[in-house]
Amino acid sequence: MSNHISIYRSSAIFIHGLALFLEENGVQSIVKDANESARLAGFAALQDSVELQVLESDVERAQKLIASFNEDADE
Repeated sequence: MSNHISIYRSSAIFIHGLALFLEENGVQSIVKDANESARLAGFAALQDSVELQVLESDVERAQKLIASFNEDADE
């Protein structure tokens, strides 16, 4: 059984860009968007309630890639 771990939480735009970057580097991820789920159900959610999850076995590699992604985003 695969266990997914939440490793990052931010805005939808940032998370989707990060998920694409991880995929391009061989790490599969899942985007959990509480904003969209809440909207569809007729409720409100916090702005930064979009989270990125990866397999437990990919956490270390994903964290290194995220650090690289954040450095590039700051430039």
